[in-house]
Amino acid sequence: FEAAAPALDAMAATVHRLGDAAGAGSAMKAVNQLLAGVHIAAMGEAMALGISQGLDPARIVEVISASAGTSWMFENRGPHVVDGDYTPRSAVNIWPKDLGIVGGIAGEAQLPVPMTEAALAQFKSAAEAGDALIDDAAVIKVYARAAGLTLPGDA
Repeated sequence: FEAAAPALDAMAATVHRLGDAAGAGSAMKAVNQLLAGVHIAAMGEAMALGISQGLDPARIVEVISASAGTSWMFENRGPHVVDGDYTPRSAVNIWPKDLGIVGGIAGEAQLPVPMTEAALAQFKSAAEAGDALIDDAAVIKVYARAAGLTLPGDA
């Protein structure tokens, strides 16, 4: 770790030492990706619910960003939906891979991860519908297609 510290410091604002056991960093990355993927999928579901009820998408982001239900992913990805801008910053297609890895690790530990599985299914649906290479906020399109919703930016 000490030998790699200068390179790690150059790549990240904060470097966390997780101990001497090999694999701790990979395990922590899996924990982070579980939360990030679930939060993005939940953002899509929540935004779609609000839109289905006639709420203004910009107001959904404004109110939820100041409420207990917010997350960094909601605050970051919600505006992509509001703007109808799915220019890839982080593409849909990384989530089937990353959440698949999380599921594999959990399976080895015999740990059920139903929320991960639900998020994974939504990202797979988005990818299969042709949205694999656009921004991961496009997971909302899975819900919009199912409910016949018009999203910002839709013609």
